[in-house]
Amino acid sequence: MRVLIVKTSSMGDVIHTFPAVEDARLVRPDISFDWCVEEAFAGIVALHPAIDRIHTVAIRRWRKTLLDGGTWCEAAALRRTLRDCRYDLVIDAQGLLKSALVARQAGAPIAGFDRSSAREPSATLFYDVTYAVPRDLHAIERTRRLFGQALGYQPDLSTLDSGIVPPPGNLAGVAGKIAFLLHGTSREDKKWSVQDWIETARLLAEREMTPVTTWSNGREKAVAEAIAGAIPSTVVVPKSPLADIAAIIGRSTLVIGADTGLTHLASAFGLPTVAVFLATEPGLTGPRGPYASTLLAAPGDHLTPAEVVAEAERLLALSQAD
Repeated sequence: MRVLIVKTSSMGDVIHTFPAVEDARLVRPDISFDWCVEEAFAGIVALHPAIDRIHTVAIRRWRKTLLDGGTWCEAAALRRTLRDCRYDLVIDAQGLLKSALVARQAGAPIAGFDRSSAREPSATLFYDVTYAVPRDLHAIERTRRLFGQALGYQPDLSTLDSGIVPPPGNLAGVAGKIAFLLHGTSREDKKWSVQDWIETARLLAEREMTPVTTWSNGREKAVAEAIAGAIPSTVVVPKSPLADIAAIIGRSTLVIGADTGLTHLASAFGLPTVAVFLATEPGLTGPRGPYASTLLAAPGDHLTPAEVVAEAERLLALSQAD
């Protein structure tokens, strides 16, 4: 049986789907899985060993060039490729109109959430079979339940395993006990102050850990350089492909991160991970893992680096005891 998974974005949403894939891999070894994802996250999908072929879409880029002939040629090529694969089933694990339209291109039966469960009920107009999954569950559990119903098994929700392992990578210049600091995130109100990150790096260095950070744009680069300037033992990894950053994160001793996709990746690797949430509710989409914890700033309050590092130490001790 050949199944196509459609979960195009974002990075955190993609990572939240891995436990469902791992469930299916163990229970239904007769199934081969392919995945359709935004081109920026293809390297993340490739981390799961059960995924055979990765198809990429570029919806974010196509929206900017809808009248360009090249855009339509790319979309047509994707449609041909998906149809040539002759899938037995497509699972739209995203529940959005855009993901349903992508799923439709495969020309195969589509399974997805029902109208009361989908994030956009209009997406269900394109599905052949729908399943009810309560919306008050964490995104990981919702997806696991959807896969179980679509593929005919009951997932063991008492366990959680993403099934991914860190990719090989060049760790030159990064040694010792690594504490990866993920300060970059999409919204300004989700960002901890530079001084808080510097103090966090200082506390970690005092504990004989090597603070490591990276950047993906000019603003993040300035923050990373400020941390390294104040705490010389900090290693700044230059802007790099996701697979290279994932390799370093996967070999870290612990990770402290803002509300960003790479923080979800760290928790999926099973690392001691502290997520610092300042302006968003972790609720049903926060990082989940055996040693993951989310610290949420109360309205008008401030999370201190001492609190965050203390939680990181608690998780690290817990992981070492296990």
